[in-house]
This record gives sequence, structure tokens and C-alpha cells, in this order.
Amino acid sequence: MAFPPSRPVVEHHREPFGIGEARPRISWTISAPPWWRQAGYELEIVRGSEIRTHVVRSAEQILLPWPEEPLASRERATIRVRVEGADGSRSEWSPPTEVEAGLLDPADWSARPVGGAWPEDPDSDDRRPALVRRAFDVSGEIVSARVYASAHGLYELEINGARVGDDALSPGWTVYPKRLRYYTYDVTALLRGGENVIGGWLGDGWYRGRLGWRGGFRNLFGPDLSLIAQLEIHYADGRTQTVATDADWLAATGPIVRTGNYDGEDYDARDERAGWSSAGYDPVGWTPVAVRQRDPATLVAPTGPPVRCTEEITPVAVLATPSGKRVLDFGQNLVGRLRIRVRGERGAKVVIRTAEVLQDGELYQRPLRDARSTDSYVLAGRPEGEEWEPRFTFHGFRYAEIEGPDDLDAIARVYHSDLERTGWFSCSDPLLERLHENVVWSMRGNFVDIPTDCPQRDERVGWTGDLQVFAPTAAFLHDVTGMLSSWLRDVAAEQLPDGTVPWYVPVIPAHEMWTPIRPGAAWGDVATLTPWALYERTGDTGLLEAQYESARAWVDLVDRLAGDDHLWNTGFQLGDWLDPSAPPDDPAAGMTDKYLVATAYFAASSRAVARMAAVLGREEGVDRYGKLADAVAEAFCAAYVLPGGRMVSDSQTAYSLAIGFDLLPSAQARATAGARLAELVAAAGNRIATGFVGTPLVTDALSSTGELTTAYDLLLERECPSWLYPVTQGATTIWERWDSLLPDGRVNPGSMTSFNHYALGAVADWLHRVVAGLTPAAPGYREVRFAPRPGGGLTRAEARHRSPYGMVGISWELVDGELTVVTELPTGTTGVLDLDGEPSQPLGPGTHRHRVAVGLPAVP
Repeated sequence: MAFPPSRPVVEHHREPFGIGEARPRISWTISAPPWWRQAGYELEIVRGSEIRTHVVRSAEQILLPWPEEPLASRERATIRVRVEGADGSRSEWSPPTEVEAGLLDPADWSARPVGGAWPEDPDSDDRRPALVRRAFDVSGEIVSARVYASAHGLYELEINGARVGDDALSPGWTVYPKRLRYYTYDVTALLRGGENVIGGWLGDGWYRGRLGWRGGFRNLFGPDLSLIAQLEIHYADGRTQTVATDADWLAATGPIVRTGNYDGEDYDARDERAGWSSAGYDPVGWTPVAVRQRDPATLVAPTGPPVRCTEEITPVAVLATPSGKRVLDFGQNLVGRLRIRVRGERGAKVVIRTAEVLQDGELYQRPLRDARSTDSYVLAGRPEGEEWEPRFTFHGFRYAEIEGPDDLDAIARVYHSDLERTGWFSCSDPLLERLHENVVWSMRGNFVDIPTDCPQRDERVGWTGDLQVFAPTAAFLHDVTGMLSSWLRDVAAEQLPDGTVPWYVPVIPAHEMWTPIRPGAAWGDVATLTPWALYERTGDTGLLEAQYESARAWVDLVDRLAGDDHLWNTGFQLGDWLDPSAPPDDPAAGMTDKYLVATAYFAASSRAVARMAAVLGREEGVDRYGKLADAVAEAFCAAYVLPGGRMVSDSQTAYSLAIGFDLLPSAQARATAGARLAELVAAAGNRIATGFVGTPLVTDALSSTGELTTAYDLLLERECPSWLYPVTQGATTIWERWDSLLPDGRVNPGSMTSFNHYALGAVADWLHRVVAGLTPAAPGYREVRFAPRPGGGLTRAEARHRSPYGMVGISWELVDGELTVVTELPTGTTGVLDLDGEPSQPLGPGTHRHRVAVGLPAVP
């Protein structure tokens, strides 16, 4: 048996370096012949000079427990695995994975936050960020060197003039008072004998920069900018030298004049301090730092990847506007910033303004509201030219208006959390393929350390409802488990003692609609439905364990609010937010009763907690929340379903909730609801009539009740409002409103008009599961249901997903009434092929091809 398993995966880390798990779980994939089955495995773990092998009789290969004593802080281990088949065969050893722990104990930290000591106006836009530095000597043979770093604000490190790492916007945005993320860097190669220098750039970021809409707030987490850095050098003779941020560091202002997420960055290259992070530099004029306080117990290692530049895009056109401005069109609405190369006189200035759209041929920034979204660069006048990119800001844009010298070119650099791509979809309809690509781009642009609502205007916060509806789609497209595990911990950290889940996490103040925090359906249900969705896609019971108390507390709160009749029919609700029938100035005023929405979600969350309890073996939870879910469903039907089967709110969303959350008492009631939903869709001319709540459910509600043709009619409609209307208007991301751009080419006048919101792109999950036909039938795709449902004139579709067990895929093609389906399953999984009108067929690992005659007309 020659084939080895894959390189082991540690927890959900792409790079298990500086991790915070002392007992990390281990996974691997296997590419074996279809007949082969794992019966056992050997884990070889090398720790220092000791090699231990653990032999286990088990067919499991995902998230297996650490078999030894916990890792110590800084400890490094090498892991290999080999597997044994049921036939007694044994594989070769896998390639090794090296894992290294970060600082696991608060006592490991000696670093303290340091920053500029000069007085600042805390309310000013023009607080100039500090540079901080420390010189130190190196003497002896270095075995390894690590920097552990975080900040109040954002940071970038340099050692001896070289950038440390390639992450951006670190340490990201967490609930800073309780959880401040740090990153670990291997800097062994950057050190040399004699004098060395470590330095840090600082920026406002989320910590003290302007946050929130309608002017926003500053200094929400503190007024200071401070670096926390601990360099540890390990020598061959056993010594360890620690250079930590403390009173011996120096600070000075640098060339960044001001910087912020919303407003952009201003940089004056004339104020650069050449060589400031290199040996031999004379720090004349630098002052001792201010040393601040931080509880080291709040410092946490990352569970997901950092933000990085993942792509560079060149302009597809250079436009001259009617007013004579120069505008670069990048052909794609993206999130990131520009890197410019420019040559000009000293003191000349480049100004870059960004926006998602043009109107009347000019850059149109009104949808950005109070976000300035402008970067500027003052030239030093170097004859060879200058290159610059902002460090501590990001913009959502397709277009960039540039003022400055003629000798200038620019590229757009795309930034987001560097998540591994795991899901793909294609089909015979180019508009549907573009719709799916728009979903991918909106996810990339809004997964910038946290899952945000939009990346461009004065908002960019972690709306819980947006993520709740989009989580299944996200978990298919990218490996989001590590990132969202961190964010869900922040959700729990921000949850009020009574169980209330905030509208957005981390919490910031806002106007009276959002402050003080009040419970709201669909948004608060992120605490229950998102952990369950991630469990279904990954099989990670540890995630359920971590979030169970948060989920239970949310349902218990709603139970108290609903009372003995089990109807959540009081209090503030957003309902089916952005239902297209709602007026632009009141997006919550949709056609579906808000309390119908709230009670439906109450039932769904109760059921989710019961399922979580069953997985975790908490029998009291299975009983309590299962009975509660049944009672709420019964109350829902009594209050909102009329005797003839119609609903009190005769709307697409009402029927979609009742069907999608399985609230109806019988198969006949489901069929009746599905038929009425189809009638409503047809009566609307196949135009969408759902908002954030109904949109993820409506196509499933139709297809699951025998109304597949209507589901496709709805999906493929091109008139506004519809999924394909924005595509026909040239959209390259998902819009916030169905009509963010009106049919006459004008931008919607509403104050909430973003061209990059992923929530309405949740339909991509239906594309994957129903159009292509790929669905997990057991947690983590250990069992897969292949159930394509062709329609809408499509002649082919394909979906592929890199599951925890390996690549799962399906493709189908319809030619002259014959459907050909090709499926792919990795070792360790099973599947079932479910074709409409055909007996189900069990599938094992490998590639399988099936042909059946179907009753669909041939498509030329």
C-alpha cells in the first residue's frame, strides 16, 4: 500500500504556527482505491529528542484528540500519520506537519503596551501615529527567534529595515477588553550579530479610529496607540534573550499624517525617517515611550488566518470624466487599496478617492455616507520615482479618481482574511455563473477579519443577521471555521447576562435604533443556527461545545419573552429586513408580520439547541428544547396559519419560513403552503418579494414542495427585483438592495445603498445543493447526498467542495433527454445518489457515472 495520507491538519489552521490550543486536534485525508477502508492509524509525534508513536484502532480521521500531554508555551512538535486498512495493509507515512504553540499562559508575557508620550487631542482627526523602536545586541549562534505581537490599534513590525510578516490590519478586530489577538512571527533570518533594531508602525484601526455611522465615535476602546511586542531569541548555548516592549523603547512621529478605516490614509514622504528600523540610525529627537497597562490574560492566539493581500488587479480602463477628472476602472468591485508608482517634484501631492459606482460619468461617493474614503501621498521628490501603498486602511471600490502628477500608475491590491477556497460552482448559464462569482467576491470583500455587512461606507460592522443567513454559503465557499469560531466567541463575550445577542459584534454605540441592545429575531439567532450550520459542514463537536451555553441562553431569553403562549409577539423587530416592498427610508416595513418572523425563528433556534444537546450528550437539553420547539411550532400554526392553509401574512417570506423551518403539521399542509408560495411568485411576475429573512429560504421552500419549476422561474428572472437584475446591470458583487441601481441607471436614493453586501447572495447555497445537487447528509460530509434537480433550461451544472475528508464533487449534463451524472467521493465517505423519479443508489468512494432518461425536453 504505497499511498500516504495527506499532511496532517491541526485544528482549523492553515499554518499551525503560534497556535493557542495546547491539545490540538488532528485530521488528514486519504487518497486510496475505492475498495479501501481505514481500520486504524498511527500518529508519530516528535517533541524535542523524543519520538512517540500512538497506535489507535479507529476508522476516524477528522479532528482526532491529541494523544499526549498538552503542548507547553513555545513548544514545537512534528506530526506524521500512517493508516492501516481493514485488509491489514499499511500506508507510507504522511508528509510531516510542524506545529508550534504560542504563549499559552499569561505569565509568559513580559511585554507591556508602549506608544508615543506626547499630548494629543482625543477628539481630533489629525492625531499623528507613532513609530516605536528599540536597539539591542545579538551575541552568539541563534537557533530560533520569535516575535509575539499585538497592539492597541493596528501595527506592522520591522527588524533591521525588513518587514516582519505579510499580514495586514493586525491584530484585527475582537472584543478588545476581553480578547486581544496576537500573532507569532519567525524572525530568525532577520537577525544578525551585533546591533539590531526592532520597530513598529502604528495606526488607529478599529481601536481608537472613527467607528459607526452618522458621524461615528472615536476612542471606543481607548485613546492610545500602543505596540505590544515580545522578541525571544534562543541561542545554541541554551540562553534566551527577550526584547519586550517596555520603558526602554523610543517613539517619534512618522510620515503617516492620519489614518482610519473610513477616511483613508494621508502620508507625507518628506517626513520619512530613513533607516529608522535599522542598525546605525541615530534616534535624535526620539522620546521615551509611554508605558501602558494590559491584562495579559486577555491576549489570545488566532484560530483563523490573518488578513493578507491575495490578488492584484490592474485597471481595465482609464476614464476621463465630464469634469475632466482621471478615473481608473478596475472592472471589479473589490476591497483593498491602491499601490501607486509616481514620479514628481518634492511636495507634489497625489489624492486618491474611491467609490463603487459612477453617476453621470463622475465618481459617486454619496452611498459612502460619512466615509471620506480618500488617500493622499505627498512626494519626497526622489528622481528614481516613489512607490506607496497605505498601511492601515481599506476601501470598497471599483473606481478610483486620481489627482496628481502625470507620471503615475496604480494597481489595486485585494485584501481580506486569507481563507482557503473550498467550494466551486459552474453551469451552462453565464448569468448564473456571474451571480455566483459575485457572491464569492462579496464574501471576500466582507470577510475582513470579521464578517461585515459592507466594506465601503461608515459602517463595516459584524452584523449578526447577515452572517446567520449566509453561513451555509460561506462554509461551502471557504474554510471559515477558524475565523468564525473566533467571532462566535466574541458573540458570546458580548452577549448580555440575560441572553440578549447584539445586532452586531463587536458592539459599538449607535443611534437609538441599535442602542441600547435589544433582542431581535434572525439577528440573535446567529448564536444557535450558525454553530449548527458550521457543525453540519465540518463535524466539529468542539465548536458546538464552545457555543452551547451561548445558544441555550439565547433560546431561554426568547422563551421568557414569549411566555406561556410561545408566541414572540412583543418588542422591537426588524422582520424581513429590506423586503423590496418596504419604503427606502423604512427597510423593516415589509409585508410579512414581524412577529410571525420572530416566532418562526424561536422555533428554529429551539430545534437547533435540541440538536446541539443531542450531539453533546446533554439529555436534559434534548428533552427541554425538543419539547419547546414542538410547542412553538404548534403555537405558530395556531396563530399564523388560517384554516384553509393560507397564512395571516400572505407573503413569500411567510410561507418560506413555515416550510423552511418545518413548522407545518403535515405533508398536506406543506404541499398547500408550497402551492400558495408558487402562486405568489407567479403573481409577482417571478420577481423576488423577500428580504434578508425570506431570501435564503424561498427557493428551498419551493423545490422541497414540488414547485421546482417556479423556483427556477424565480432564480432566472431578470427584471427588478431579482437575483439576475444586478447582473444584467453589470454588478460584480451582491447588492444590499435589490435595486441599489435603479433601472434608469441612477443610484437608489436610500441612505442604505451598498453595492457589496453578501446577505442576498445566500441563494448560492441552493445553487450548490439543489441546482448542482451536493449536500452533506452527515456532519462534515462523511455521508453525501447527491440530488441534482435540473430545470430552468440549464444543460449542465457542477459543484465541487473540499470537505474535511477531501474533494467531493458532482457534475451533470443534459443532452437529448438523457441526464449524465458524475459523482466523486473521497476515502472515508459514503454517498447516495437521489435522482428525481429514480430509486436511490448507495455510493462508495471513487468516481461514479450514471445515465438516466428524464422527462425534461431536450434543449438545443
